[in-house]
Amino acid sequence: MARFKPKAKKLRLAKKGKQTRWAPIWVIPKINKTMKKIHPARYTSKKRSWRRTKTRA
Repeated sequence: MARFKPKAKKLRLAKKGKQTRWAPIWVIPKINKTMKKIHPARYTSKKRSWRRTKTRA
């Protein structure tokens, strides 16, 4: 990737980075009432890895 990126591209990449984060810890008991141990990444809206799927940002 280029060393100097345009601001619009930086903003798009930042948004994509935020979408792949884990859900907050307090969300798990709220969604899952049976208190099972479930990984927070299960409740993220968009799962994407930098290796598997490209962003086209």
